[in-house]
Amino acid sequence: MTVLVDLGNDGTGKSVPMDLEELLATRLLVQGNSGSGKSHLLRRLLEKSAGQVQQVILDPEGDFVTLSEPYGHVVIEAIDHSEREIIRFAQRIREHRASVVLNLEGLEAEGQMRCAAAFLMGLFDAPRDYWYPALVIVDEAQLFAPAAGGEVPEDARRASLSAMTNLMCRGRKRGLAGVIATQRLAKLAKNVAAEASNFLMGRTFLDIDMARAADLLGMERRQAEQIRDLQRGHFLALGPALSRRPISVKIGSVETAARSGSPKLTPLPDAPPADMKELLFAQVEEAPPPPPPPAPRPVPSEVLMEKLAASAPVPVAELPDKSAEEVDTIIADVLRAIVADGDSAFRSPSVLFQDFQVRCRMAGLSRPPLDLAGFTRRLSCARAGIFEKPDGEWAQALELAASLPDDMLGTFLLVARAAKEGTPCPSDQEIAATYGTSSLGRVRRLLGYIEERDLFVTRIDLAGKRSITIPHLGWTTQAADVA
Repeated sequence: MTVLVDLGNDGTGKSVPMDLEELLATRLLVQGNSGSGKSHLLRRLLEKSAGQVQQVILDPEGDFVTLSEPYGHVVIEAIDHSEREIIRFAQRIREHRASVVLNLEGLEAEGQMRCAAAFLMGLFDAPRDYWYPALVIVDEAQLFAPAAGGEVPEDARRASLSAMTNLMCRGRKRGLAGVIATQRLAKLAKNVAAEASNFLMGRTFLDIDMARAADLLGMERRQAEQIRDLQRGHFLALGPALSRRPISVKIGSVETAARSGSPKLTPLPDAPPADMKELLFAQVEEAPPPPPPPAPRPVPSEVLMEKLAASAPVPVAELPDKSAEEVDTIIADVLRAIVADGDSAFRSPSVLFQDFQVRCRMAGLSRPPLDLAGFTRRLSCARAGIFEKPDGEWAQALELAASLPDDMLGTFLLVARAAKEGTPCPSDQEIAATYGTSSLGRVRRLLGYIEERDLFVTRIDLAGKRSITIPHLGWTTQAADVA
């Protein structure tokens, strides 16, 4: 199901939508100088997507706590709780799918970094059963992922930077989609900014920031001048969830407002200078100090836990049923995309299974008919170039390989495919890529293990070329160099 979030218009009255499901898979970076409208943009995104997806907001200035009344966000005052309680809140948030605002206002920079690191790691380390999709919005991201060390202790900076890197680099597998906003790209760690695929670039003046923004938008340096001329609330948008080419968008209106607004000019007092001097130098009377306002009582962690548990879960839209043929086609296409990812060969099947489930849902399949074991076997087939559901002779080959561990199935099928088609025997490098290793010694031990079980017969001719026969099937590869 496609959910479009209306961000505003392109200046001609045409709406500019954002694909929410694509955003969950590709992440977002918002950049603009102070006063360019970043917080307004984030508020628009949050208001328009409320009820469609879980929202988790890291709020260093307390601007987003006003979302709690109209949209039901639970506000967590970080200053009232310990680090251990913050981690427990994060795990409960994932379990109950509650939308929350973590208010970091009142903490020093070091405290904000430590709290954000603990909170993000709590979200990240939640059990696999709670890996539901969620937007994680981080305002003023340069505070939590600085490009260089500052006045805070190094251990706090490293912890915060590591948590932000995990959110942007590995969060997608766990359903966490990072949406980060920063005043200056030059102050934001590059490995955090580089993981975003969607960009909304607002007004900025410094040449170094304009150059980086132009690079991210795919613009020439001379075109970057237009970033300096953007009006407040106007952004250049690019990315798979927005547009394939940079477009201008004027952010629409919002229903809520921050507790602190922009300063407005008010008339100065019209008292004559003499009267003003008399007021300033008047005898200061020792008046009794006014009684201090009553300090707000912190919300006990138990009460906050109950609020999180009682928070209404985000409804999960049911996708229409698919026919068996459509299901097979979607699974084959998803497996083809996973194998095409160069990094997938070195990721564990359990991690890739989460990626598989997310991709299937984005393709319109709510519940793929594969468990982890079934996915592992289909992945092994896909790595051998067999993307469709095995049948006929391939089903016989799979039955023959049933005695092998699952991680060796891909190697067996890679060789079996070459033997069935009569093509050259796969090289050690090809087998290593399928097995997920870079060790050629391990490849030779792997082939020896399969040969010991009478599944392979290996021949090396006088030219040093290798051919492999699968005797039970009568298939043989052509001779080819080992390397």
